[in-house]
Amino acid sequence: MLHHTYRLLLSAMLIAMVAPPSLHAGGKGDQVHFGNRIVIEENEQAGDLVCIGCSISMSGSCGDVVAIGGSISVNGAVKGDTVAVGGHVQLGQDASVSGDVVAIGGGLSRHPNAAVRGDITSQSGAPILLALVIVPLLPVVLIVALIVWLVNRSRRPALPGPA
Repeated sequence: MLHHTYRLLLSAMLIAMVAPPSLHAGGKGDQVHFGNRIVIEENEQAGDLVCIGCSISMSGSCGDVVAIGGSISVNGAVKGDTVAVGGHVQLGQDASVSGDVVAIGGGLSRHPNAAVRGDITSQSGAPILLALVIVPLLPVVLIVALIVWLVNRSRRPALPGPA
């Protein structure tokens, strides 16, 4: 189940970064936002919700909910998975999640009446969040360091050899 959630997260990130804006709302009521909070009010229905650099407040009903660099507050019905990377997941009294709930780097709070049918995974703390940022960037940092070293090496004057 957790592997499915990571695939969902990776797919959401790739779609958000690569697809033109006209394709972001592929399904009925799907929403993809960059830096703008998504709010689904009570009695409101939406498709999948993806928020990058922002938070989601969901009190109605929707499909999957994914926030990267933001928090998720659920007090309605999520028909899919709920995934927050670098943000907190809060499941309120009226929350119902049909799929998995994953909170990486921000923690999870759950009201006793909140219903979750799938798996619940929560990994919080600075080491987890740093690993999410540093590990993917490590190859880029190493390549830049190699380029800087090669450029500095080529600029050094040649040492005179034996005469």
